[in-house]
Amino acid sequence: MKYPIQKWKRFRRRRKQKKKKGPRKQIPRIVVPSFFTLMNLFCGFLAIISISEGRLFFGAWLIVIAGLFDALDGFMARLSNATSQFGIELDSISDVVSFGVAPGFLLYTFGLSEMPFVGIILSALPPLCGAVRLARYNVDAQESRTDFFKGLPIPAQAIMIAAFYLTFYNRPELFSDLKYGLNSVLVPLIVLLSFLMVSTIPFDKIPSFDKQSIKKHKGKLALFLFYGVLILLLQEVGLMIVFSAFIIKGLIIGGIVFYKEAFQNGEY
Repeated sequence: MKYPIQKWKRFRRRRKQKKKKGPRKQIPRIVVPSFFTLMNLFCGFLAIISISEGRLFFGAWLIVIAGLFDALDGFMARLSNATSQFGIELDSISDVVSFGVAPGFLLYTFGLSEMPFVGIILSALPPLCGAVRLARYNVDAQESRTDFFKGLPIPAQAIMIAAFYLTFYNRPELFSDLKYGLNSVLVPLIVLLSFLMVSTIPFDKIPSFDKQSIKKHKGKLALFLFYGVLILLLQEVGLMIVFSAFIIKGLIIGGIVFYKEAFQNGEY
């Protein structure tokens, strides 16, 4: 039988041994945002598999879910102050798959396969232009400090493509009067979105949710919250409306900036 004094001595010995070993290693903060980044990549991978098996509807929604994980990884990185070069590179690799290859494959399977060679070139534009867009973002340190993206973000392009499919895949009669049917709309859409990615047109960033950002960007935060409610209520139609509005707003801002630089600086 051990007396209380013996138990106390044993307890103190164990505490001393633990102190010698040092404090427990904490989980690196970068693990949290990296988890969401990898889930983004996993959704992109599942989307490609689903599209190859003919489940285009499921694949399109997986691209949208990948976009949600992409937004969450950035939010968690800012919240935990865990932004790093490793996270930026991992995010870019994931985005090329989920928002470049997956939507390109969706486009080819959906309608562009009817144009064998041209269809391959057009469906390759999202991953090619998206890769250029991401590489430019990674080397442009100033862009990360501004309130706007320089060029259309690759997730917005991918979700716009997914939203187009989800809205019109079961409405082919809407395009029956056009000369090339569905491709009469699909081809210009792909070219426009790809051009916008490599352009320098400013597009809104989602503001941080700290006190300073909330005070500075009340209107922008309210707009993004409205976008979220619209998507929840209208689902795929909401996605189409929201991302169309997002792109049109960027084009309007880009037009205003171009006008000011070209005509108000005394060049003409």
